[in-house]
Amino acid sequence: MKIRVFAGLLAVLALIVSATVVINRNREFLYAGTVEATEVDISSRLAGVIETVNAAEGSKVSKGGLLVKLSAEDLSVAYEAAERDYRRAEKLLSAGSLNQEAFDRIKFKRDDLRVRLGWATIVSPINGTVLTSYHEPGEMVAPGTKLVTLADLENVWAYIYVAQPSLPEVKLGMSIEGYIPESNMAKISGTVVKINDEAEFTPKNVQTRKERTRLVFGVKILFDNKNGDLKPGMTVEMKLPEKK
Repeated sequence: MKIRVFAGLLAVLALIVSATVVINRNREFLYAGTVEATEVDISSRLAGVIETVNAAEGSKVSKGGLLVKLSAEDLSVAYEAAERDYRRAEKLLSAGSLNQEAFDRIKFKRDDLRVRLGWATIVSPINGTVLTSYHEPGEMVAPGTKLVTLADLENVWAYIYVAQPSLPEVKLGMSIEGYIPESNMAKISGTVVKINDEAEFTPKNVQTRKERTRLVFGVKILFDNKNGDLKPGMTVEMKLPEKK
């Protein structure tokens, strides 16, 4: 009786082992990468008091949209005076009572003040999302003070690291199928936009020692993320096309 039970257990164990081998054999290898996004730090070019902040964290902004307005009364007064001087200089130049060199100096002063006055109105250089807004209205800032950090979250990317034998299968412009583990492996399409020219050792965050000692090439995959499924720091898994 015991022999029959033991034989039955061995048969069940053999079936389990066989099924595991088949599953592992059929399981596709997926590369994993960490999602990144282009971040832009916006800083002040002037010293001044913040008048308006139009950059709530998490809000979307359009290219050219207002982010921060600085109070610049001193520059405004100086520019108005320079504009009056410029108009008088134009009349004097036309009448022959002012030489060209003097006129050019007056014009330069007017133009320089106009440019610096424009720096008081800080606009977004990209279509993006406000990640961090660092100051509030009424605060004094110095030139170089970071005001806002933006990110383009509609076009995010991740790097995967491909061993040399598999590299010929990767081409610029190739479509790559990605999966989001946090969303039940929801599919997302990507495009190969860069293949590093030089090999490097597998990054240290790869778990096994064997994998860390391989020479690999970094491949940048760009994802269209208009629906916002991918966030910076998330993991996305990717599958390379099968060899023909």
